[in-house]
Amino acid sequence: MASITIRNVPDEVHRALRVRAAMHGRSTEAEIRDILEKAAKPEGRVKLGSLLAAIGREARLTDEDAERFEQLRDKTPAKPMKFE
Repeated sequence: MASITIRNVPDEVHRALRVRAAMHGRSTEAEIRDILEKAAKPEGRVKLGSLLAAIGREARLTDEDAERFEQLRDKTPAKPMKFE
């Protein structure tokens, strides 16, 4: 798991984080992890599969359309990258 160092946190912000952590019954570090996780991965975020399904519904694509796309898709394996 990665570690992050945050410098120059104002004293009043650090104090508020400690109070907030105490109110939730956890360490300041655990509180900050929770805040970062909620900010980076909000509950209401749209996942790619859900987004694509919604686009398909909006476009009124049928199963037959999806099968046709699959037939047209290039199935040639991708060539590996060369970094030489």
